[in-house]
Amino acid sequence: MIRLDNVSWHRGKKDSAPVLAHVSFMVPQGGFRWLLGPSGAGKSSLLSLLHIENLPSDGQMTILGKTVAQEEKRSALVRLRQRIGMVHQDYQLMPDLSVADNVALPLRLQKRPEDEIQDEVHAILKWVGLGERVGVPAAQLSGGEQQRTAIARAIIHRPGLILADEPTNALEESQACRLLDMFAELSAMGTTVVVATHNESLIRRLERPFLFLERGRLVEDGGAQA
Repeated sequence: MIRLDNVSWHRGKKDSAPVLAHVSFMVPQGGFRWLLGPSGAGKSSLLSLLHIENLPSDGQMTILGKTVAQEEKRSALVRLRQRIGMVHQDYQLMPDLSVADNVALPLRLQKRPEDEIQDEVHAILKWVGLGERVGVPAAQLSGGEQQRTAIARAIIHRPGLILADEPTNALEESQACRLLDMFAELSAMGTTVVVATHNESLIRRLERPFLFLERGRLVEDGGAQA
């Protein structure tokens, strides 16, 4: 579950213009939301807040039932982040690590048994079509392969919340549709999903409520109760 109440975020000093201003919305556990808006509207900044890469400057934010605030202990925020899967626009892979080792990182942070990790990694890489690229360094992958590696890493630990920033940009249409079906299935199983995109064909294919940002403000909440 996600809840933001009058949340603002400033990139620098608090007296500077906010990147996000007075944002309020709620997404129930298992909900799916498209995150829409023109370039520069604040979509990536909002995803960074939801991923706890940044903390709200003002207002209240609750992620997966936990309050996120400046005064929270860092250890508590680290544990909460481990329950979130994030697909960044620039993938954020470790270039010198293999595909398998990149995907295994969330499980190793959870200190899962190595044999279990290997089974999970091979299964999910086969699912995303990278079963033959297990040992290849991330730096040697194509853009589409890097994107699929980032997606596998984001979902392998079965997070309670999945955030994705333009996750289909480097994918072929069939792969994008398959990813979309997977996100919908995860949502149906109880995972909260928020996907930022400009891809109108995907939005038409999966009709779900949306959040529309403009100039750092939430101007439309398609999931709000009337």
